[in-house]
Amino acid sequence: MTQIGRSNRRHNVAVPGGSGARVGLAWAALSDKGYRRSVNEDSLLARSPIFAVADGMGGHTAGDFASTAVVTRLAEQVSVDFVREDAINDALRSAVDDMGRGVGHTDLGTGTTVTGLALTLVDGAPYWLVFNIGDSRVYSFLDGVLEQLTIDHSIVQELLDAGAITPAEAEVHPHSNVITRAVGLNEDPVPDYWFIPIVAGTRLLVCSDGLTKELTEHGIRHFLREGSSPLDAAQQLMDAALGNGGRDNVTVVVVDVLETPESGARGEGLSRRAVRRH
Repeated sequence: MTQIGRSNRRHNVAVPGGSGARVGLAWAALSDKGYRRSVNEDSLLARSPIFAVADGMGGHTAGDFASTAVVTRLAEQVSVDFVREDAINDALRSAVDDMGRGVGHTDLGTGTTVTGLALTLVDGAPYWLVFNIGDSRVYSFLDGVLEQLTIDHSIVQELLDAGAITPAEAEVHPHSNVITRAVGLNEDPVPDYWFIPIVAGTRLLVCSDGLTKELTEHGIRHFLREGSSPLDAAQQLMDAALGNGGRDNVTVVVVDVLETPESGARGEGLSRRAVRRH
């Protein structure tokens, strides 16, 4: 398990243009191997402008190697305040190359999911660039409403999309762990991307599926609402996941948006940009 970055109570990012506009963030990150796994194969990056979680898979320590490769390469992009899609793409491709050179650490089954959000600019305005490969997730919580921003790459999601199963059936489906896309050897990583407005008062959650296996959306909403700070919310989520069984590695990154250039208007006039699906 590799963790790059930790909690930060206040971080300000100046928006280009010389107007003094800025984005204010606070965040916290926690990870635990859970009660049934001997190794934590999750890795995370929590350092502005990128917040990401990678959930590794593979024999022995191969999953840890893969998730570490991803967050390490993504961390190379944090020397700037805003990143673009091509920087994320390049980092993921470099991580795949690293896996290919990992003789003794990787095998044909080595890979990792990755999901996260990054500060980006759209026509000069700050937005979140949300990205995803696999079944880790990003959620947004604002004004009591929880929204899943990412779409799982999994057999169960495909069945849901086709109307073959109900959401309730998806919760207990025997193929819930089978993913259809990953960052791995000999494949070009293909993330989905979404542009999401940055709205003051929003609390965002980036998590591995070790959390969503143990908590329903009702539970996630409850702890995001009750947490007095990102660290408090992250700790409550972690404690609940472990208390419900901790069957897998659990990783959570909670990010609060404290200030935006449109803080007074709560982002009015901004809209979610069209989803870009590959």
